[in-house]
Amino acid sequence: MIITISTDFSDTPGARYKSEGKFSGEEFRETLLVPKFCEAVELGEKLTINLDGSYGYPTSFLEEAFGGLSRIYGAKAVLKILEFISHDEPSLVQEILGYIQAQK
Repeated sequence: MIITISTDFSDTPGARYKSEGKFSGEEFRETLLVPKFCEAVELGEKLTINLDGSYGYPTSFLEEAFGGLSRIYGAKAVLKILEFISHDEPSLVQEILGYIQAQK
């Protein structure tokens, strides 16, 4: 199971909250990430998040999407299911893992 953010959501991710404009981290989490995460949990599969192909990621988008998922389901559960691909900007993976682990 895979989500490629640039094609499945937007190649121009936005701010933290829906109230701040289009393609926010909150919108991504609610409309795409949570449903796919729950499906992966139910099926006992990994969910791969492909970060390549976008024009960059605001910190607030990443924290709200992935830190927010961790606030809902717990860091341990999130880390068990999610995997990340980022050939364009490999440091994004460590940044996101930090947001998830901060929610322990």
